[in-house]
Amino acid sequence: MPIARVDEKAAVKRVMEMIAIPGKSGNEAAIAKFVEKQLKAVGVKASQISYDSANKKSPIGGEIGNLIVKLPGTVRGPRRLLMGHIDTVPLCVGAVPVRKGDYIRPKSKSTALGGDNRAGACVALTAAIEILKRKLPHPPLTLFFPIQEEIGLNGARWVTKAKLGSPKLCFNWDGGSTAVATIGATGAVNMDIEVTGIASHAGAHPEDGASAAVIASKAIASLHDNGWHGDVRKGKKRGTSNIGVVSGGDATNVVMPLIKLRAEARSHNAAFRRKIASEFEKTFKVAARSVKNSAGQTGAVRFEVEQRYESFAISPKEAVVVAACEAIEAHGIEPVTKISNGGLDANWLTAHGFPTVTLGCGQAAIHTVDEELHIPSFLEACSIGLMLATGAQ
Repeated sequence: MPIARVDEKAAVKRVMEMIAIPGKSGNEAAIAKFVEKQLKAVGVKASQISYDSANKKSPIGGEIGNLIVKLPGTVRGPRRLLMGHIDTVPLCVGAVPVRKGDYIRPKSKSTALGGDNRAGACVALTAAIEILKRKLPHPPLTLFFPIQEEIGLNGARWVTKAKLGSPKLCFNWDGGSTAVATIGATGAVNMDIEVTGIASHAGAHPEDGASAAVIASKAIASLHDNGWHGDVRKGKKRGTSNIGVVSGGDATNVVMPLIKLRAEARSHNAAFRRKIASEFEKTFKVAARSVKNSAGQTGAVRFEVEQRYESFAISPKEAVVVAACEAIEAHGIEPVTKISNGGLDANWLTAHGFPTVTLGCGQAAIHTVDEELHIPSFLEACSIGLMLATGAQ
């Protein structure tokens, strides 16, 4: 099987340029325009480039929708999709990438790098540039650059499916080791919890109040003590949960009348994920009934559950997995298939009917000031991407 090599010097220069462009979730216009300019420079027509309206459906809005590029094939074959999200976490804004040996790192110790996921987006972009510059034969291709992955997979969730062109083999770059092909991932729900207590003067008449803070504290303690918070294991069923956001109160002399919490539950088992959320709701409502003021009045709980993304698992025998593993193996690497406990754009692509394998591109210590991009792995990913784009297997 021939190995598709890329212009390595150009690829490294390109990814460093992409990393240097600010583009946190919702502010992806500048990086999208960079990608557009790069593609037009090698002959992609304006008519082949489009944006959808995913940002208009996203809870935060945002500057632009997903960037989608469709290229006609020069050889017959099923359409292939290459993708990598173009947003970064806020900690990456202002990053100045510097090369140190085999690594790209942020110049400042106060920013992350943004290799997550400019490296992945650059793999897809590099494959297209190499194909068009070198006039390599290829099947029909879709390049997909989703927005707002970091805040809930919003771009992939709200993508206009018809714009993707019904791809049959889909590959997403967003990860570390180039040996790993992620073929499944967990599902998750968000929980919005609003605990309403009864306000009173905390010094003059505390007995007239029912503290929302006490209600929430009792609920959280009960969830922890009964094994429903954190690493959740019930028989053979597994999941996780976390209360990550808590806000409430304005003054120390008022019995707290309101506290809001945001939590999540994850599990590969959809029914067990719902069970975790159900236990959260039940526990908070029991806690509310247990806290009474001097008149016997209690607080109340409003509980809402939102599906973030569904779990998925692709058979190792499916064509997209076989193609990914063959491309990895062609580079002298023993492929490893994996099921992830985190969400990926592939969750929503697969839910939309486009089973997607996620591959690594050299990222490490993402979302931290210690983030770095391993250049040899990134270049390996670019070569794997070009092989998958051309259908060289």
